[in-house]
Amino acid sequence: MEFVFAMVILLVFIFAATSVRIIQQSRVGVIERLGKFHGLAKTGVNVIIPFIDHIRAIIDLREQVVDYPPQAVITKDNVVMQIDTVVYYQVTDPVKYVYEIANPRTAIEYLTATTLRNIVGDMDLDQTLTSRDIVNARLRTILDEATDKWGIKVTRVELKNIMPPKDIQDAMEKQMRAERERREAILKAEGEKRSAILRAEGERESEIAKAEGQKQAAILKAQGEAEAILTVQRARAEGLKMVFNAIREAQPTPEVVAIRSLEALEKVADGKATKIVVPSDAVEVLGALSAIKGVLESSGKEGSKQGTE
Repeated sequence: MEFVFAMVILLVFIFAATSVRIIQQSRVGVIERLGKFHGLAKTGVNVIIPFIDHIRAIIDLREQVVDYPPQAVITKDNVVMQIDTVVYYQVTDPVKYVYEIANPRTAIEYLTATTLRNIVGDMDLDQTLTSRDIVNARLRTILDEATDKWGIKVTRVELKNIMPPKDIQDAMEKQMRAERERREAILKAEGEKRSAILRAEGERESEIAKAEGQKQAAILKAQGEAEAILTVQRARAEGLKMVFNAIREAQPTPEVVAIRSLEALEKVADGKATKIVVPSDAVEVLGALSAIKGVLESSGKEGSKQGTE
């Protein structure tokens, strides 16, 4: 009796273990009943009938990425190159994904290779190298339409590497080097031109500043000389004014004025052979002064004789 009870408990445990299935997040299970599609096991705990229901596959609903190996592709101008692609896809219909295609990844790989050959075959080498975005967009559109009946949505396609033949790579490298050297020469010439312009502008500004300085120095020198002359003339005028005021205050006699005139004439002559034109009135004054001088000298001699006696 205890053995039967133990067998019943074991059968119940086996039934519970085989009838309860837990599906993880972002996944879904395809349930078959007696070999026929029955339903989907969603995320969480799912109960199935043992030996009758069977989970055919558990499908990952997250976006997946597949990196396919390089494929040989011939361009329109008969250049053979190697192109490897990266395809991003997501399962949108698990039932179609399980029952409509046997090996989805292999099917996508072959479809990608043939579609890429068709697209690149209509383009030359330069277009292939410079039109990656166009190739990616056309390839994604074609793959998405073809895989829709498989319950797959192709979200993105990228050309990972484009590898032309070795000789073409060498030619392209030489062309790129020549282009870089040309740009370098242009930049160098532009720099030298700009430097020469700046140097010429600097020299011109320097010459202008130098000429402006000389001009200002000459102006200041002329102003200084003019001020000096003006100061001298002003001093002379002040001296003459002072002399004139002194003479006017002293009220000199005509004889003193005449004597001062003679002294002035003597200073003008200064012992040199100088011809001086004297007016007739001045000659008469000079004669009178000579007579006065003689009288004074004779008076002085007589006085000295009397003092001796």
